Amino acid sequence: MINRRSFIKQTLTGSTLLLSNGLLTACNELTPEVATAAPNKPSATSATAVVNIPTVINTPAAEPWLMPDESEPHKRTWMAFGPSKEIWGTKLLAGVQDSLAAIAQAIAKFEPVNMLVREEDLDTAKKKCGPNVNLIVQPIDDLWMRDAGPVFVTNAKREKAAVNFNFNGWGKKQEYARDAKVAEFVAGKAGVQVLKTSLVLEGGGIEVDGHGTAIITESCVLNANRNPGVSKAQCETELKRLLGLRKIIWLPGIAGKDITDAHTDFYARFAQPGVVIAGYDPDPKSFDYAVTKHHLEILNAVTDASGKKLEVVVLEGPSSIRPKYANKEFAAGYINFYVFNGGVLLPEFGDAKADEKARASLQKAYPGRAIIQLNIDPIAAGGGGIHCTTQQEPVSL
Repeated sequence: MINRRSFIKQTLTGSTLLLSNGLLTACNELTPEVATAAPNKPSATSATAVVNIPTVINTPAAEPWLMPDESEPHKRTWMAFGPSKEIWGTKLLAGVQDSLAAIAQAIAKFEPVNMLVREEDLDTAKKKCGPNVNLIVQPIDDLWMRDAGPVFVTNAKREKAAVNFNFNGWGKKQEYARDAKVAEFVAGKAGVQVLKTSLVLEGGGIEVDGHGTAIITESCVLNANRNPGVSKAQCETELKRLLGLRKIIWLPGIAGKDITDAHTDFYARFAQPGVVIAGYDPDPKSFDYAVTKHHLEILNAVTDASGKKLEVVVLEGPSSIRPKYANKEFAAGYINFYVFNGGVLLPEFGDAKADEKARASLQKAYPGRAIIQLNIDPIAAGGGGIHCTTQQEPVSL
């Protein structure tokens, strides 16, 4: 099975712990451009070509764009009913579909959910998701809306746009031709303009506080399988322009250990400006032991864009998981939670003590919100989590 944490080994040249000064050399300056998305019409852009668009089709808004924090009000959540036998195999397929339906149904009690689905899977999705999930037929490769979907931004003029970060299958590790068109398709359905860039990355690699600070893993964004020849400084310039950032906190991550090259949303999340919930793996035998330890050292030493020292809340993963779906790719961690209108959705793994500690920690971090835990073991067996399956569309404030 080729999925988020196991992929074709021939593509790897070895795991590399990236250093905080970056590894890549400079190239031409990146420039974001704006195009109006054609509603209900997928992009005609090739899935393999990532180029700068030579003209501005629509004049950018005078007000700068800002990526809101996930806890800001949502208009809806986007998801994809996309698992297939080719990627997930027969053993996991039905369980993954059930888990997606459970996630969508839980969120739909609080806000609208739009779920993309292939034509051939429409009847199955209707039966599993029920009447409260809005199904939209669209060719897709997989279920990871966080990565293939757009990143929504807003501005002070109450305008909204969607950034297309040119999804390329996490560095061409998985088939992505159809998922490469998802960002512009979703933007068209949402009726918003598309901000184009030559940067290649995924939504799971970006974590923001909505006030100018972001946490990003170098192993994902500063990786030659996505952005060859792009320096850290150029990447910062482009992301600051697109997402309204004033400071980026870079975590090293680790390349080659999972298909995403260590997305931020498995390691550190903002609960609010100045407060970060971060994962720690206490097992010295795990590759994530050194990675998470280093990340915590960085987070405890830095300040945010406002000069405020971060408060770091540490969450350890479960010490045991249910045996049914256990495998070496199983993503057993609580950091990949999803915040939506009135609630927080996070996994539970059958470790009563760790599950309760995670629930209590998030209840403290998000007072007044319902904390809902779900068994999503089939998705975790593919190396993913709840956050990976979702993408929020904010309200234009």
